[in-house]
Amino acid sequence: AECVSGCVCPEGLFDDGKGGCVEEKDCPCIHNNQWYSPGQKITVDCNTCTCQKGIWSCTEEVCYGTCMIYGSGHYITFDGKFYDFDGSCEYVAIQDFCGDKNSTGSFSIITENVPCGTTGVTCSKAIKMFLGKTELKLENKEYKEIQRDIGDDVHFWNRTVGLYLVIEASNGVMLIWDKKTTVFIKLTPDYKGKVCGLCGNFDDKSNNDFTTRSGLQETNALKFGNSWKQSSLCPDVTQEIKPCDMKPHRKSWAEKECSIIRSEVFKICHSKVDPIPFYEACVHDACSCDSGGDCECFCSAVAAYAQECTKAQACVFWRTPDIC
Repeated sequence: AECVSGCVCPEGLFDDGKGGCVEEKDCPCIHNNQWYSPGQKITVDCNTCTCQKGIWSCTEEVCYGTCMIYGSGHYITFDGKFYDFDGSCEYVAIQDFCGDKNSTGSFSIITENVPCGTTGVTCSKAIKMFLGKTELKLENKEYKEIQRDIGDDVHFWNRTVGLYLVIEASNGVMLIWDKKTTVFIKLTPDYKGKVCGLCGNFDDKSNNDFTTRSGLQETNALKFGNSWKQSSLCPDVTQEIKPCDMKPHRKSWAEKECSIIRSEVFKICHSKVDPIPFYEACVHDACSCDSGGDCECFCSAVAAYAQECTKAQACVFWRTPDIC
């Protein structure tokens, strides 16, 4: 709009964004509003990016997609859609048999949800994983294998990593369970757009994740969730449960405890992973777990945020002798 006096860099030099002039090879890069010097590396998903002359140069590894189910009815789909669904039944979390005439499914993962607390919200109590002719059942911190008569042979192996039980199959499916109410389902990109269930369709678009069992697009989480129940005998969920409204005396305690997610403790992560949905989910869970296990519900909710932070390269040491 007008001329402003000031300095620009001499010919052959470039503004480094911090008021200095540098040669092209020394140009910094920017990621999530942070500056990085040439040669610095960051990890994005499963790839490493190196800053070169002001531009990120990244490896092109194939990354697993992840769906997370945790606490009392919180879902984050493969495509990053966040929603809540509290149904008391068995539901298809994810499967690769989606009504296409030519496809024969190689796997399905079922979550059995039961009420946790007295407000009516539900938690994942048991997981069933069908891999070819093997059924794996994860319940009460235990792991069982059941052989069925039909199906192909799909090889798999399991191991324990820290708090988690990890089951990895040769068909590109991985399940990670904390032996409580958190489950991560990981798939290789071969499954993009070929899966369905409460975890969505893994096609990199979050706006069509609410695809019902009959293939219709829904906008309502309850109708979408009800369509994926395994048994028609379970009642449909008709209303969203708001536990803090039902237990107002717990609300202030829940907000106070969960405020750690929005506090300085997690500051390094706030610009990388939005804390608000995780904070709201934490308050929801802390209000709803009113029949014992209060702390477990709260800790699982904070751990879910910490896990996402770790994925985004923001390691947070939040557990203390007083907290979880």
